Amino acid sequence: MTLHQGAVARPWVERILAINGWFVFAFLYLPIMVVVVFSFSGSSNVGIWGGFSLRWYDQMLGNQQLMNALKNSIVIALWSTVIATVLGTAAALSLDRYRRWVGRGAFDGLLYLPIIIPDVTMAVMLLLWFTQTGLVPLGRTSITLAHIAFNISFVAIVVRARLAHMDPEMEDAAADLYAGRWQAFRRVTLPLILPGVLGGALLALTLSLDDVVITSFVQGPGATTLPVYVFGLIRRSVTPEINAVSTFMIAISMVLVLGSLGFQRRSEKDD
Repeated sequence: MTLHQGAVARPWVERILAINGWFVFAFLYLPIMVVVVFSFSGSSNVGIWGGFSLRWYDQMLGNQQLMNALKNSIVIALWSTVIATVLGTAAALSLDRYRRWVGRGAFDGLLYLPIIIPDVTMAVMLLLWFTQTGLVPLGRTSITLAHIAFNISFVAIVVRARLAHMDPEMEDAAADLYAGRWQAFRRVTLPLILPGVLGGALLALTLSLDDVVITSFVQGPGATTLPVYVFGLIRRSVTPEINAVSTFMIAISMVLVLGSLGFQRRSEKDD
């Protein structure tokens, strides 16, 4: 193929890729747009437009069970995110900076196991552990511990990716200037990996707020979270209130995703 033929063929390739990109976007986001639009419908039928109305949002805000589920989701997500971020960051640092301790290889493999195994399998394991040991009753605490268990892995992955691009000589320079290990970490390492830590925290928060399978296994009375509550509504009956709740959850997820993308771009610029 000559240079001229390649130049002529390239626009066609770009057009095909552009069409494919728009098709993928439509496939992913048109169903979401339908849910958002019909959440503002005044009709009692979930799929019929009945004029613009905020009726279902008013009903959502007045639903005490739903508000309790939202409160549970926020409390669990915040606690699990904070703890998982601390433990995940520590795990990433230990694996990246200290390579000769006993059991490192096994720990490295087991750390990412929650990402590989199916959610149902992990849910059954956690349920058996909670019920057989009796150390933690099923409720908010058991859900929080379950979310920490799978969020640690995701935080560790993000932080390790940040550490991989970090120059270790920066820490050596701090040591040469008589900085202790804690001072070097607080003044050099932590500021450099902070975008990765915050990105991992946002990812953990999003996963905690969206989880259904594991939470439904380890929840107890009065500890229903918002995703589990929505899933229960769908199983009982489909009403436009589900559209309003789903739109609210989509908005929260989008804010978290945009925040995570912002931190990632900031991290790339710093590099």
